[in-house]
Amino acid sequence: MHMADALIAPAVAATMYAASGVTTAYSIKKVRLENDPKKIPTMGIMSAFVFAAQMINFTIPGTGSSGHLCGGLLLSILLGPYAGFLSMVSVLLIQCLLFADGGLLALGANIWNMAFYGCFVGYLLIYRPLTGKTINKKSIMIASVLGSVISLQLGAFSVTLETLFSGITALSFGQFLALMQPIHLAIGTVEGLITGAVVIFLYNTRPELIQKGAPEGSYSFKKVMVIMGIAVLLIGGGLSLAASQHPDGLEWSIEKITGNTELAAKDTYSDAVQSAEKIQEKTAILPDYSFPDSNSPVGTSFSGIIGAGIVAVLTIGCGVLFKMFRRKDSTAE
Repeated sequence: MHMADALIAPAVAATMYAASGVTTAYSIKKVRLENDPKKIPTMGIMSAFVFAAQMINFTIPGTGSSGHLCGGLLLSILLGPYAGFLSMVSVLLIQCLLFADGGLLALGANIWNMAFYGCFVGYLLIYRPLTGKTINKKSIMIASVLGSVISLQLGAFSVTLETLFSGITALSFGQFLALMQPIHLAIGTVEGLITGAVVIFLYNTRPELIQKGAPEGSYSFKKVMVIMGIAVLLIGGGLSLAASQHPDGLEWSIEKITGNTELAAKDTYSDAVQSAEKIQEKTAILPDYSFPDSNSPVGTSFSGIIGAGIVAVLTIGCGVLFKMFRRKDSTAE
């Protein structure tokens, strides 16, 4: 669902940057008040897991389309909505700057569409009420699927609204909506099943990560983090090579209407798009998760591993900084 810059007008992009920026600032304020020693390493490992998992596009049977995990709900189940949102911001920022996945102009919109709904609607309004105090494997799976489906439906709807307000006349609102919502219903269902499976694994091994106050599991925290770290390497470095080559839900919807998976920027804001693209050309050292001007699978594996590592370092570094500032504030008081 990563939007390209050509799909969004500067005014709409600025609005979405403001909305995502305010949410990020508020999330930082909330995370600084938390004091869970396990949260920082969990943020690093699970953010890296989401980055690697997003590299695997799965085919949606019978459509010619594909989808991938967004991950906002999964991160929020493990970290809470605020740390989950900040972790998603880290993932999307690295994808945009280093891999040119999603436009720089559209980054604020992509954060809103892919992170906000999963963290604050899918988790707070769907998952948490449905699991409640009697959490079990069945309630985890049902809540994960419903939370993911509703989050992706809202994200897909936001994309159609953002293109409408951007004046993208090549994409008729009704036609675009009629394609985006059903395809993301299927993608959301698969994301929900994956999310539920990962959460149930962690619930079986370290239940206190899923339910506050639950007894510690038979596996040590360190062992579970090592298992998840190995999973990151296998997914990012190996399984990513088996990703579907079909266009994702957004590209597929655009192609169904226009015949191409991409659109040219409107003349009225083509300068802004070109400026953003020039910046991305300088920052994207591994464009499209490959070595420049190469289709070698080694580039994909390298991108999966190095990208996951950078995301982990970024989220852990930010977590440590938030903790340091919290200590300084406490000392000052």
